[in-house]
Amino acid sequence: MQLEYFTRASLAVQIHIIVALLALGLGIFVLARRKGTKSHKMAGKIWLCLMLAVATTAIFIREINDGSFSWIHIFVPVTFFASWEVVHYIRKGNVARHKRAVTGMFFGALLIPGAFSFMPGRTMWMIVFGG
Repeated sequence: MQLEYFTRASLAVQIHIIVALLALGLGIFVLARRKGTKSHKMAGKIWLCLMLAVATTAIFIREINDGSFSWIHIFVPVTFFASWEVVHYIRKGNVARHKRAVTGMFFGALLIPGAFSFMPGRTMWMIVFGG
């Protein structure tokens, strides 16, 4: 591990990494636990806030593309829309669609972009594999 790549990264990148890792851990916890309990609902709300923070911080990360958005930023509106779906469907009582939205958001807005963050030259690659 090369943590100096983390400490040299911009504040937006540092916050983004921390919040994404928290969302990953809590997301696994929420998906693995019994559903419908008070702890599930509370953890789910916190997870959703973390996911919104991940997406929001991503807006400020533009080092790779000379200050412009890159293709990976497509996951920002995907996350915002999925967040709306997660809340909308559970409020309507449609547990099946809520579950599908949460699962889709976990994989499509957290794991897939997270995997792309490990491409050679990117910050997570540098932290884990040392360049």
